[in-house]
Amino acid sequence: MALAMGVAGLLAGVVSGTAPAQAAPSGPGITTCPAGVGDKATCYTGRDSDGAYYAIAVPKQWNGSLVVHAHGGPDLGDESDPQRSVGDLDRWAVMVDEGYAWAGSSYRRGGYGTRMAAADTEHLRRLFVDEFGRPERTYVHGQSWGGDVAAKVVEEYGKKGGPYDGALLTSGVLAGGSRGYDYRVDLRVVYQYYCRNLPRPDEPQYPLWQGLRPSSTLTTAGLRARLQECTGYASAPQDRTALQQRNLDDILAVTRIPERTLESHLRFSVFTFRDIVHNRLGDRNPFDNASVRYSGSHDDAALNKGVERFSADPAARRDLSYDSDLTGRISLPVLTMHAIDDPTAFVEHEAAYRASVEAAHRGKHLVQTFTEESEHSELSDSEYANSIAALDAWVRTGKKPTPRSVASSCARFDRVYGTGCFYDPDFRPAPYASRVRPRPSGLSWPAMTAAQERSWSRIDGVGIAP
Repeated sequence: MALAMGVAGLLAGVVSGTAPAQAAPSGPGITTCPAGVGDKATCYTGRDSDGAYYAIAVPKQWNGSLVVHAHGGPDLGDESDPQRSVGDLDRWAVMVDEGYAWAGSSYRRGGYGTRMAAADTEHLRRLFVDEFGRPERTYVHGQSWGGDVAAKVVEEYGKKGGPYDGALLTSGVLAGGSRGYDYRVDLRVVYQYYCRNLPRPDEPQYPLWQGLRPSSTLTTAGLRARLQECTGYASAPQDRTALQQRNLDDILAVTRIPERTLESHLRFSVFTFRDIVHNRLGDRNPFDNASVRYSGSHDDAALNKGVERFSADPAARRDLSYDSDLTGRISLPVLTMHAIDDPTAFVEHEAAYRASVEAAHRGKHLVQTFTEESEHSELSDSEYANSIAALDAWVRTGKKPTPRSVASSCARFDRVYGTGCFYDPDFRPAPYASRVRPRPSGLSWPAMTAAQERSWSRIDGVGIAP
């Protein structure tokens, strides 16, 4: 720690809210810890050689182990966001409370790129080792899309005897990119069928798989206004028109998306799809709904006749799959936690991951736990502390936990944090296809086999560029 305190200049402005002026790489400089950490640790910020800002916390009573965090999103800014990693440290202060050093990258840029984010996460781990020495044990934690990133870290860098000892994946988007967003593809086309305002008839037209035409100046506020115009989603039911209520009912019934997260899912299917298609895949289409049969509306025949259809460009779908799909070939202990009523990354993502891992004959390395919560990003701190402790015990002793043993150990942590333990050790998620309408070949997992990954890796320019 003393060595690290003497490295390149301080970046105190990162926490105070003003971005640092320098753009060049900088070693970790001491800064004020965010409120959630307080004086329990020494905090550092910096920027790596690829341009990714990062934050690090080393507890004053360090247990010798490190948690490397992969954040969700993705954010859509062009550059790395210096505030993101500091905000993540504040949110995941429970890891520091438990004695773990913590390191989180903001990634080198916004926008989609799972392998890029995994590489930036690994880069930060190496930087930590260079500055503070090799930890006794190193765990990678990913939340939401960061769960996909962390799972990719495990597959790419987590070989047995390598630098990682285990992984904690929470609320993870574990079906990967080529299938994990199909329900948002469905939302995009079903919304337009009913609402006809994205685009409007008098605006430039574009295929809906683009999400949004590249030159559009539509803002998130503008999107919300159009959603409100069509469905009245932000109004009390008695204040909606009959047409708004019917539109809302049909959209929710067909897509199976919760009303409370309708706007956020639509936002993803517009702005993040534009990033994936335009910025990452060169305006090629990775999405498909040509054979999907939609149901649940007041008139399914009219819906299926009128909804926009399209087929994926095979090379674009391959590139998205190579970037973000998971082979299931894990060699380290992986513990997952997921809210049963997660309204953003449906719990059926866990079924897809389980199927992928078991198809790769690696089931002995996976334990999945589920909680009776209804949130995506704000699960109980008692459960997070319990989860990292259960993973650590598994690694240290070699004794694999069970969902029931994880659930039973939570009470000890709840006496400290008081945020509740909500495990359901008997829950098993239904197959992914029970929630998300499968495309051709969508019933078999993994979406990308290890053999496909090896074959595709030899294709020049495959995947998504960093």
